[in-house]
Amino acid sequence: MSETNPRLRAELEGIPAYTPGKPAGSGPAAYKLSSNENPYPPLPGVMETAIAAAGTLNRYPDMACTGLMNELANRFGVPLSHVATGTGSVGVAQQLVQATSGPGDEVIYAWRSFEAYPIITQVSGARSVRVPLTPDEVHDLDAMADAITERTRLIFVCNPNNPTGTVVRRAELERFLDRVPRDVLVVLDEAYREFIRDPQVPDGVEIYRERPNVCVLRTFSKAYGLAGLRVGFAIAHEPVAAALRKTAVPFGVSQIAQDAAVASLRAEDELLGRVGSLVSERARVVKTLAAQGWTVPETQANFVWLRLGERTMDFAAACEKAGAVIRPFAGEGVRVTIGETEANDIFLHTAEAFHKELQP
Repeated sequence: MSETNPRLRAELEGIPAYTPGKPAGSGPAAYKLSSNENPYPPLPGVMETAIAAAGTLNRYPDMACTGLMNELANRFGVPLSHVATGTGSVGVAQQLVQATSGPGDEVIYAWRSFEAYPIITQVSGARSVRVPLTPDEVHDLDAMADAITERTRLIFVCNPNNPTGTVVRRAELERFLDRVPRDVLVVLDEAYREFIRDPQVPDGVEIYRERPNVCVLRTFSKAYGLAGLRVGFAIAHEPVAAALRKTAVPFGVSQIAQDAAVASLRAEDELLGRVGSLVSERARVVKTLAAQGWTVPETQANFVWLRLGERTMDFAAACEKAGAVIRPFAGEGVRVTIGETEANDIFLHTAEAFHKELQP
């Protein structure tokens, strides 16, 4: 009897694997600066809320995320029907691709940008259209607009961009949106919104209010420090938000995640204090790198980007040996999260020594 295997979708052939940030080890690499996590523990009261919710693990969570949905609608001043939740902003992003794009359709995004975009696009059977960043590591919105065809269904604009930390400002974003056909969905992926200090960078929620083809993604994984609970959300006009609810995995967001997210939203004063501390530390890291001679793109996220080309993996190995794990993109560069002061100092000392080696 000959062996046969189940027939699987051809789109899965050659799909790129998502590469998570390498965890810190128990040895010399004691600090993890590879996943853009918040180094602080959960906000005050959040742990207690999560522990209380854990007492109901024998029950399914509220599939409609009622408490969280209402909290988000009130927090952002939007209709409840314009909100949708999911398993982190990447989970919601995948739902958006499923809702808009299939075989023969195209999804446009900058490159390099968030490495999940090509994965979720290929899984849907759609075609990725990658538009290179400018030499300054910023979205080339003119080129992205030029890339739109009759097959384009979805455009991701990661703002701030992961992994470069660079931003798109209001005037250029508005000009770009004016060029996008109204039946093409533009997703403003704002996973790092809380770290932005540039007043020229618009709040995507304000952009969405005037444009029915704009959807905003946010997450509780970064600034709010709930990366391990996987909860994110979208704000979009009703047809898009309704499609997101249709494509959501039933009971995907746990009750622990829902209750912890609500508690986090209610601890905004503490959140702003922690984010402010990380932004200050970001400024110190960038200033020190510049003094060492590095060219660092202007970052508005909780990480920095160094383009190292063929020396990328060497630098990552040097950091790990010194005690800090960072995120390398082989042949391109490294993304380094702003973490604890001690961890940042390890990175900076390694960067200083490495830069001296690079000099002729």
